[in-house]
Amino acid sequence: MAIIQLDALYELAVAALQGAGASPDMARDTARALIHAEGQGIASHGVSRVPFYATHLRNGRADGRAVPRVARERGGAVLVDANDGLAFSACALAIEQAMTRARTHGVAFAGVCNSHHFGVAAYHLDAVARAGMVGLAMGNSPAAMPAWGGKRALFGTNPIAAAFPRRDGLPLVIDLSLSEVARGKLMVAAREGKDIPLGWALDADGQPTTDPKAGLAGSMLPMGGAKGAMLALVVELLACALTGAHFGFEADSFFTEEGNRARIGQAFLVLDPDAVAGRDVYLERVETLVAAMLADTGVRLPGQRRAGLEEKARAQGVNVPDALLAEMNQLAKRT
Repeated sequence: MAIIQLDALYELAVAALQGAGASPDMARDTARALIHAEGQGIASHGVSRVPFYATHLRNGRADGRAVPRVARERGGAVLVDANDGLAFSACALAIEQAMTRARTHGVAFAGVCNSHHFGVAAYHLDAVARAGMVGLAMGNSPAAMPAWGGKRALFGTNPIAAAFPRRDGLPLVIDLSLSEVARGKLMVAAREGKDIPLGWALDADGQPTTDPKAGLAGSMLPMGGAKGAMLALVVELLACALTGAHFGFEADSFFTEEGNRARIGQAFLVLDPDAVAGRDVYLERVETLVAAMLADTGVRLPGQRRAGLEEKARAQGVNVPDALLAEMNQLAKRT
């Protein structure tokens, strides 16, 4: 392991992605999101993704020169086409559009189609919360979970996130995968040669497994059983049926080098509190709820731990496996 400062790791990630064929803007937008995840202790969605993204760029599974564009719009609704590029630039455009429209209409929905892996869902809501608005984010992914009662992987792990600004404190940030754990945790366990707990995944024959590689070749178990599977279905419909994106079963796994262009979807909902009860009422209600939560010893507000880890990482740097660092350096030499 090597300890790397986040700024230096960001520059290395940018160079590695450009070395694999990403445009400067795409490389910067992607690296910024990965460093954010790394700093918050979410290594499964941090720079460990760089080699995967690089392989997809080199193999044509993602277009490094793609420029996202607004494809359709009407009032508070907008559709952004990622044009087969990495997702982060397209999601940034979608969030920008949604915030602008929410200021005008009170609420806005922004969908993204022809997209790729969008990382930590809550990352995309940072700007929304900083602007004093409420945000929801969700996206599908290549098939990883069966429909309830089925055996074949059909839905993605389909994360959902929400961000609620506060008067003075850090926003409340909720971020969860609809599988029992994020699939990226299996990726990290497989890389490190570690077992996974029973209850996380099934192998290709539908049997419980502690082998992360078998789990990656099989399917993930939904969080909360049938309820998690139903929520995954909701995400597929909102992020794909409304946007025209591929469903999870139509996209090849992100964990293989070869495959199709995923063309999955993301969806963002932004609400301006001024358009409903009013900002002052909203903020008073949030603080009343927060005070009630914190009156119970042991309660931790969602998002606080990640924010604390990021502050520590900014000061001290983060640990990066030697093999991953060597791979990123090799990619960076291509620029």
